[in-house]
Amino acid sequence: MLRTRMSGIVFCLGTLLIGCGREKVPPSMPPQQAAAPAESRDVERVAAHEICVTNELSGDLSIFDGATLRLLATIPLGKRPRGVRGSPDGRLLFVALSGSPLAPPGIDERTLPPPDKSADGIGVFDLTSRRLERIVRGVSDPEQLAVGRDGGRLYVASEDTGTAVVLDVASGASLASVRVGGEPEGVAVSPDGSVAYVSSEEDHQVTVIATADHRVLKRFEVGLRPRAIAFAPDGTRAYVTGENDATVTEVDARIHAVTRTTKLAGENVRPMGVVVSADGRTVYVATGRGGTVAAIDAATFVPKGTVRVGARPWGIALSPDGRRLYTANGPSNDISVVDVGRFEVIATLPAGQRPWGVAALPR
Repeated sequence: MLRTRMSGIVFCLGTLLIGCGREKVPPSMPPQQAAAPAESRDVERVAAHEICVTNELSGDLSIFDGATLRLLATIPLGKRPRGVRGSPDGRLLFVALSGSPLAPPGIDERTLPPPDKSADGIGVFDLTSRRLERIVRGVSDPEQLAVGRDGGRLYVASEDTGTAVVLDVASGASLASVRVGGEPEGVAVSPDGSVAYVSSEEDHQVTVIATADHRVLKRFEVGLRPRAIAFAPDGTRAYVTGENDATVTEVDARIHAVTRTTKLAGENVRPMGVVVSADGRTVYVATGRGGTVAAIDAATFVPKGTVRVGARPWGIALSPDGRRLYTANGPSNDISVVDVGRFEVIATLPAGQRPWGVAALPR
């Protein structure tokens, strides 16, 4: 959001989670060494994939080889690329682009330049040709998005209109605009494709939308200033991060009701991005200004460990084989690579300016 994007680098010290083991702090690693294949000790075990990173300030996309961790390409996209998702077949990348001006926390937004609405849209990027195919218009100030189960539709949070916009990928047409509350951000589609969840930061709630006819099925309250949403692979649960009260909320996705809430402890912890392991046993949360990734046991819903990453991790993604975790660290302009088994950072990759989102797609 405009009020929080340009916050400074904050380093977090001490134990970050209540009742969990001590934090693992990996040794510092120069970027030029971290990017070399030798710095990743499990290169041979990682399935082929590409790491795609949106850089909000430099307006481009960084693509890394997931096995060697080498930078493959840096490609201009447009203004403020943020949310990023891949198509089910791994051929296309969808990126939210916004012409709204960046602003540091606390600034009087009346002093900012007017937004460039011509820059708003969803970039459709072909990963094979390495080309931006087109920009789908019809959505204002998009921040995050989700892809429908068959890849034919996009569900986009339109930040300044308080709506979720449904776009047809093939035609670019807007199929629906659903009122979801103030400053929507997180978007996720259930594994069976039947519903989309959209978080509203101002209203501290999640709106449940039926994908068949775009009806609002339910709204329920979660933590303060909800940021991101992730479903468990079996679709029975969903998880929502709450930035302002340092919470992660568990939702029974069969009845769309909150079941449990856990609170992450530690200085400056602000839960942002969230992903769930393929076996559904662990929930990983980027803690923003806390500078860590927290691991939560899905069975007990108790935090079980943290690992320190770069400055203010926002976007988070798992490799297709689940062996690695990636975080986009805005103020430090880099990507942390975490070995999931050891739960420690094994590499740090220099990215563009203010990396925001990250996706890992099989090749």
